[in-house]
Amino acid sequence: MKVGILRIGQVKNQALSHVKENLPKIFPKTECEIIPKTIPIPEKSYNSVRRQYHSSIILAEVRKLSEKTTYNRVLGITEADLYVPQLNFVFGQAECPGKAALISLFRLKPEFYGQTPDMKLFLERTLKEAVHELGHTLGLGHCKNPHCVMFFSNSILDTDRKGATFCKECQKIIERKIRG
Repeated sequence: MKVGILRIGQVKNQALSHVKENLPKIFPKTECEIIPKTIPIPEKSYNSVRRQYHSSIILAEVRKLSEKTTYNRVLGITEADLYVPQLNFVFGQAECPGKAALISLFRLKPEFYGQTPDMKLFLERTLKEAVHELGHTLGLGHCKNPHCVMFFSNSILDTDRKGATFCKECQKIIERKIRG
């Protein structure tokens, strides 16, 4: 599997590089590249009442770009605070199954929760969300195992509790899908 990592708006290189280096450790036979092109956050995705960005609108832009590339998957990464109408916020969104996924770094930063900055924790959270959303692109739904990366994160506490890897059942499915 070949994954392109797409910067959406201003995103620090450290988060992109961490995802690029670590995804192949979790997904067998996977190559990652940071796409040189940056796309802007679509203005129409901004909701001024919520002061957030509608993730489905941004995901549609990632999807459009993914269709013009040779990547099997495109993972968009943004600093924007994302939401879908039914929820207060989302850490990310993906096609399930599909080629396009999206994560937000906004609520992964410890300082969002009034804590001191912690780059190690921030990068761990970033990787977990990237793996989770790419898992959806491979057709995985949410897992009931609270330690599996595919467990639904209702809050940052769920993200911190779960690992960055798949439980045995989800791992078997991932390996089948990638071998294809």
